[in-house]
Amino acid sequence: MPDFPAATPRARVRVPLRFHDGYSVDAELVTFHGLVDGQEHLAIVLGDPAPGTPPLVRLHSECLTGDVLGSARCDCGPQLREAVERIADRGGVLLYLRQEGRGIGLYNKLDAYALQDQGLDTYEANAALGLPEDARDYTAAAQMLDALGIAELDLLSNNPDKAQQLRDLGVGVQHRVPTGVFTTAHNVRYLRAKVLQTQHTLLLPELAAG
Repeated sequence: MPDFPAATPRARVRVPLRFHDGYSVDAELVTFHGLVDGQEHLAIVLGDPAPGTPPLVRLHSECLTGDVLGSARCDCGPQLREAVERIADRGGVLLYLRQEGRGIGLYNKLDAYALQDQGLDTYEANAALGLPEDARDYTAAAQMLDALGIAELDLLSNNPDKAQQLRDLGVGVQHRVPTGVFTTAHNVRYLRAKVLQTQHTLLLPELAAG
């Protein structure tokens, strides 16, 4: 049995999604009662897995600057766009988690950006502010998956910590499937830090040069 309180679906709503590049897909958005952190996390259900195939699931942390404003300082917007299409093709769920700035919040994230402009990497900047390098906890994500009846899945992520946290919470992560690599002139240092500091599976030619 899961080692966390049960959550229950609150509402299910069909929403047609339309992206700036013309891609479109219909999704079911699911909200929840009883999430342990009290946040308004959202499940985006896309497609139908083939019989005997585990759903493809992504835990996507909210990023206002990347997801909404198209910031080139991170890869969050392109990852979100890619994940929606890949999950819709395979069948599964994208959990949109309200964890701005790896859990430190929008204002703190922008404070960290200012320190990054002075030469610190993304993790060093958080530490300089007296904040965790990564404050995210995925208990609510495990609750959401349990409420949706998902016990086994393939995880769309470059981050080994996400898979390990889910496994520690009793979720059966069968495979971790890497996302694409979305580099810009503005996010190479950010992506390099993710590889070096937290072992993200990103193939970056820039590492050889840096």
